[in-house]
Amino acid sequence: MNQLGPQQDEEESLTAEEGAHWVAVSDLMAGLMMVFLLVAVAYMVILERETEKIKQVALLYQDLREQLYQDLYNEFKDDLPRWGAELKAEDLSLQFYNTDVMFDLGKSSLQPEFEEILADFFPRYARIITSDKYRYDISEVRIEGHTSSDWTNARSVDEAYINNMRLSQARTRSALGYVLSLPEVSYQKEWLKGHLTANGLSSSKLVVDAGGQENSERSRRVEFRLRTDADARIREILKDALDK
Repeated sequence: MNQLGPQQDEEESLTAEEGAHWVAVSDLMAGLMMVFLLVAVAYMVILERETEKIKQVALLYQDLREQLYQDLYNEFKDDLPRWGAELKAEDLSLQFYNTDVMFDLGKSSLQPEFEEILADFFPRYARIITSDKYRYDISEVRIEGHTSSDWTNARSVDEAYINNMRLSQARTRSALGYVLSLPEVSYQKEWLKGHLTANGLSSSKLVVDAGGQENSERSRRVEFRLRTDADARIREILKDALDK
């Protein structure tokens, strides 16, 4: 029988130790892979849940917008033609286009006829948007002033834009001040002050025809536009998901 020499015994011992070492490392790697897999699965489950929440919020607010549009349409459908106004379903904006009755050329004071229109329109509008059905889901009521790109005697396009910006801002402030002064909305004054904003946009959102040509008359308008807090709700969901 052959006996192992000391050197061979030492080599076999080292080989056994190395084998045990690699087994331990492979076990550790397998364990880490399992941990990473569990983390990935957990993250995917959380992501799926948050995605489902976002879908639910989106559907909820889509239904809300459709209901809100329908209520506004039913209230104002007979008045829109005589006001020279239009209600847009896609952005919940009610747009007044009849510039002949709104402001004098280059002026920001409301004409009496436009004051009469706003006195008829706004209390009814406020009654709908401040109702329990909608008030908690509306984040902003924007009064937007829009102009054409024209400005008599402007020396450049930029000068016309700035002059129109100044004018559109002054006009929206006039409209905002007037609707807030109406006695019929005094019972909702605090809510309105917290949600109404005046936004002069100059000629940044022109109305153009199919050929891309500016429609100056339609570009000159005042809009009452509603924004819901759907975006804020979705941001909260995403923040909660990231914090978990």
